[in-house]
Amino acid sequence: MTIEITRPETEALIHQCLQSGRFHDFDELLIEALAALREKAPAERRTPEGRKSLAELFKESPFKGLNIEFDESEYDKDFGRDIEL
Repeated sequence: MTIEITRPETEALIHQCLQSGRFHDFDELLIEALAALREKAPAERRTPEGRKSLAELFKESPFKGLNIEFDESEYDKDFGRDIEL
């Protein structure tokens, strides 16, 4: 496989990492970068900071355990309203 680096700043960053002595070659650098990306990916799929997932909201709901039924009767259905385009 051939990988082409087209941005000079990316190439400079790679050279800087290799010159630091932390990595022996580009393969080692790439493997560690991909492993870090794999570890980070599940965290990115989570809800953004400060927001909660739907499961968390239900779990923390003040209505938890009240056995509220949300079934609609025929008379309560709201079908919205007609609009003209």
